[in-house]
Amino acid sequence: MNPLFNLVKQYPIDHHAFADDNQLYKDSEIDQIDTTVSEMEDCVVAVKAWMTANKLQLNDSKTESMLVRSQYRSFPENSLPSSIHVGDRDVNFVSSVTNLGVTFDHFLNLSQHVQNIRTIAYSNVRKISSIRHYLTPQAAQTLACSLVLSRIDYRNSLFYGCDQKLVESLQKVQNSATKLIYRSKKFDHVTPLLRSLHWLPVSARIRYKLACICFSAKFEDGPKYLKELLVTYDNPSDYNLRSRADSRKLETLERSLPSFGNRSFASAAAIVWNSLPSSVRHSASKDSFRSSLKTHLFRESL
Repeated sequence: MNPLFNLVKQYPIDHHAFADDNQLYKDSEIDQIDTTVSEMEDCVVAVKAWMTANKLQLNDSKTESMLVRSQYRSFPENSLPSSIHVGDRDVNFVSSVTNLGVTFDHFLNLSQHVQNIRTIAYSNVRKISSIRHYLTPQAAQTLACSLVLSRIDYRNSLFYGCDQKLVESLQKVQNSATKLIYRSKKFDHVTPLLRSLHWLPVSARIRYKLACICFSAKFEDGPKYLKELLVTYDNPSDYNLRSRADSRKLETLERSLPSFGNRSFASAAAIVWNSLPSSVRHSASKDSFRSSLKTHLFRESL
């Protein structure tokens, strides 16, 4: 894909690729949006020409476009473009797109993705419930992990910093699966059951995933593009000797809009990582880190 990357670099456009899926994107001020759309169209024309020259085909009918914006800011009617020209057709901006199994809406609040998870997970809970009397607790737990928790955990690091109501709605899904395993009543307390299963609640599972990604990226063989976002804390003016001696603390970035900006990996990973005890951060291996991390989060949340 290097030739395509080199081509896109000739334009003021950013580029991501996964297998045969290519994504072009750019941030823009509202008064520059028309210019940005025009630049994007020019880049698409060049990409299409390159693909044709290399006996490849850009599928115009499967191309999607989305205009991401703040849900807290109103815009005058007709001030935003409604489409972008791709090939022989205009591609209308949609309200959500699916990327690697995650549904991103145009406000980036992940509400649609959470709703999709809830729909599928609750459906699986009902299916397990219909055969629960044939299952041992161990078999029911295996099914719940495979069909319910796997849905909640998939790409769950993206949920860091999002609306707490969304996290709580996912917690209700986990609670339903937990009570199903033990055949508990609707109003029974779920905390003792989670503790018995040694299951972290959803909010702790999000932090667990972020911390594991951070450890792999910073201290093992994780992706280079993630490692570059994690900067070791080094402040020569800091006279706190204990803090200066901790070589595994990370720089935290100041965000003008922390409620939104802190959801970026660079900020979220550093915040979660620095909140861990020094003994956890200084684990010698990935396995020992995961073990001590889960123990810490388990004690903290349950």
